[in-house]
Amino acid sequence: DPQSTCSEATMCEAITVHNFSEKILEQVVHFHVTKLSGGFFLWVGSSPELSNLAVSMSSKYDSMPLSTLVMGDPSNTAPNSLAQRLAKKTKKQVYVSYSLPITDSNMSLLVENRIKKELEVHPEYF
Repeated sequence: DPQSTCSEATMCEAITVHNFSEKILEQVVHFHVTKLSGGFFLWVGSSPELSNLAVSMSSKYDSMPLSTLVMGDPSNTAPNSLAQRLAKKTKKQVYVSYSLPITDSNMSLLVENRIKKELEVHPEYF
C-alpha cells in the first residue's frame, strides 16, 4: 500500500506549523514552530529574517543537551542557550533561530517565558 510508507516503528508524524505573536516590551515578537518527527524548529523574531540557527539534543553522556550554532554570529549565544533549555525541557531535538536584537536582558527572559506558556497550552505543536 503506497499510502502507508510509515510503520509505527519509524514513528512518522505529520509536519505541522504553528504561529503565534505577543507584544513584549513594546515590540511585537513573532513565533513560528514547525513540528518535525522527533523534534521541532522554532523561529523567534520581529522581522522576517533567518540570521542564525542552533541545534540541540539530549545526550546519554551528559545531563545538559548538546548544542551547536549551525549558522550565525557565534558571539550571540541566545539561539544556542534557548535551544539547549528547550531540548532539556521537551527531551526532543530542537532547532532555534533567534532573530531579535539583544538590547534588553529582560526581553530574552520574557520571550522564553512566552514559549514555555505556549508549550504548556499547546504541547501538540512542539
